[in-house]
Amino acid sequence: MSERGRVPTQVDSAPRPAIPALGYGAANLGNLFRALTDDEAWAVLDAAWESGIRHYDTAPHYGLGLSERRLGAFLQTKPRDEYVLSTKAGRLLRPNPDHVAGGLDTANDFHVPDDLLRVGDFSAAGIGASLDESRERLGIERIDILYLHDPERYDLDLALAEGFPALEELRAEGRVGRIGIGSMTVDALTAAVRSADLDTIMVAGRYTLLEQPAAAEVIPACAERGTRIVAASVFNSGLLAQSEPRRDGRYEYGALPEELWQRLVRIADVCREHDVPLPAAAIQYPLQSPVVESVVVGGSRPEQLRQNAELAALEIPADLWRELAAEGLIPA
Repeated sequence: MSERGRVPTQVDSAPRPAIPALGYGAANLGNLFRALTDDEAWAVLDAAWESGIRHYDTAPHYGLGLSERRLGAFLQTKPRDEYVLSTKAGRLLRPNPDHVAGGLDTANDFHVPDDLLRVGDFSAAGIGASLDESRERLGIERIDILYLHDPERYDLDLALAEGFPALEELRAEGRVGRIGIGSMTVDALTAAVRSADLDTIMVAGRYTLLEQPAAAEVIPACAERGTRIVAASVFNSGLLAQSEPRRDGRYEYGALPEELWQRLVRIADVCREHDVPLPAAAIQYPLQSPVVESVVVGGSRPEQLRQNAELAALEIPADLWRELAAEGLIPA
């Protein structure tokens, strides 16, 4: 095996690494919504690296392993101590007996062959197998953060009983640095934080400039337990990705409710009054909380990565946050 594809036999662990404030969420590398060539995916990662991004998140779910393979191939060309890598466990990839030539995984929004199935397994054995298989696809032994991925969609009770204790054991053995959960469900996030000794959780779309359902229970639970947060999906399905919101924008899996549309319009107005691009405020808002350590954003084109890095570094006046809070648009 070439050096580029080699998986080291010894675990080079670095417990609880610090996480850079801006990360790249690599779902697009798995051909989310549209197919990328290998060269196009590499160009996206090149732009991320050249823009200073050193935090990368992936998962077996993204493109049935394609995201992990592409990200791993790129990161193998970089010094291992210069980046933080996270992936997820709970969805094992197994052969699809119903696959036919030309079949695609578009039911899950990924333009890849559906020759594999996602099999939910949050048992201790399943978590261990998931980690080993992710390391093989990545070609990288050291995983800095391992999240349980959407356990509420499969068996949250099993995850609480076996999955999280398995993560704790992997951390104690030095096989991963940090452990946590990645989910967009407030109840699952809260239950995980309160029942397990988690370092970091990934909150997807539940703590954004537009809406903050995680503020009621998740953030207080994290503050109490000393758990840090990585905020993902901070653009709310793209609603906050441009300075001029569109009424026909999608929200979650359907149309944008009128109440949220009016809220979005007023947030955009306040940003405009302070000469702050709405996407910059969207990226930086979660970081105003002391328990939020990083924000992860996606992107399928190099220019998106460069722009996100610029927006993350833009200076935003404190008066913007004060006015948004005074109008009840964000928690005071």
